[in-house]
Amino acid sequence: MHTERRRFLQQLAALSAASAFPPLSFADDYDFYFTRLSYESGDWDVDERTPANILNSLIEYTHLRVDLTERILPLADPRMLHSPFCYMAGHKLVQFNLEERNNFEQYVRNGGFVFVDDCNHDIDGLFARSFEQQMADIFGESALQKIPNDHPLYSSFFAFDGPPRTSYELNGWGDDLVHEYLKAIEINGKIAVLYSNKDYGCEWDYDFRNKRWLRVDNTRFAVNIVMYALTA
Repeated sequence: MHTERRRFLQQLAALSAASAFPPLSFADDYDFYFTRLSYESGDWDVDERTPANILNSLIEYTHLRVDLTERILPLADPRMLHSPFCYMAGHKLVQFNLEERNNFEQYVRNGGFVFVDDCNHDIDGLFARSFEQQMADIFGESALQKIPNDHPLYSSFFAFDGPPRTSYELNGWGDDLVHEYLKAIEINGKIAVLYSNKDYGCEWDYDFRNKRWLRVDNTRFAVNIVMYALTA
């Protein structure tokens, strides 16, 4: 694993060493594990097969030593502070309680990475409006910004000329438009919160063995996201 990322995890372990919640171990046997964040206000348990599909792609395309077990942690649980990568998604209201807000802010400001995906694939639905308001309340009104399509995220492993389109956009669902950009909150020049209205979670929610039927594996962009999170 990238030295700075391991140092980050060690620092976070030290910060929460006094917590009543024991940390999840980050064994030397693995370079990466996938953490899904649950939260009280909304429907976080969506796109059930997406994590396994992403983990399969990391094994197929990279040399990362990957833990195949998806870890589901409440955002309010201090153990999430140890995760190398967090995933958060849903359709409904996002309204953090105090513990959720504090952990989200601490994790992000101290070098963590959260990929947030709006399952409604729109720009004015409940998830989008409420999540973006949460980010404004925590990090400031201008913190969440569009990222350019030549951002290093798009060349961190595979080469893309911007965010890949999803079938949900092309079918005219949601707000009936294609989102030509992603948004992010950057801390010290690096993405800490990557935010998508494109519904990648649904796009990748299939048995990984069915990728053989695709002309181009659509989970390759997930590899870019994870590799950027670990190495940027």
